[in-house]
Amino acid sequence: MTEEDKDLEMLKAKRLAEMQKNISSQQKQEDSNVPQGEQKKNEPTPREIVVQQLGYRGLEVLGNAEYQFPKETQIIILKLAELISSGSVTETLEGGKLLALFRGVGINVRMKNKINVEKDGKFVSLSDKLRIKESSVKDD
Repeated sequence: MTEEDKDLEMLKAKRLAEMQKNISSQQKQEDSNVPQGEQKKNEPTPREIVVQQLGYRGLEVLGNAEYQFPKETQIIILKLAELISSGSVTETLEGGKLLALFRGVGINVRMKNKINVEKDGKFVSLSDKLRIKESSVKDD
């Protein structure tokens, strides 16, 4: 091993030891903050409550919303979990309903659209079909 490799390995080992020390100190601090009688109960998080209520393509819409608008989506998830827990919302939230909810409060979640068309007994995306058609027109 060269001198640089040895130095790099030593730095990696040192950094790993620091990270492990930080993690163990965080765990000790969390354990001391929670009283003995009230150890972590298995209460589901607000997101888990909402995910259990989602139907067809609901998780896809929620994922896109969380990616595009993380702060706003977190607020909506909290309120929605509150409503579900209280029993005000009992129906399954399909993707379309969830998307309408987001758009109703002013969050325009963008969804990926794909249109397939049938060509020679196979389904081909519309963009591929147009690309093939365009290339055949250029060749003529």
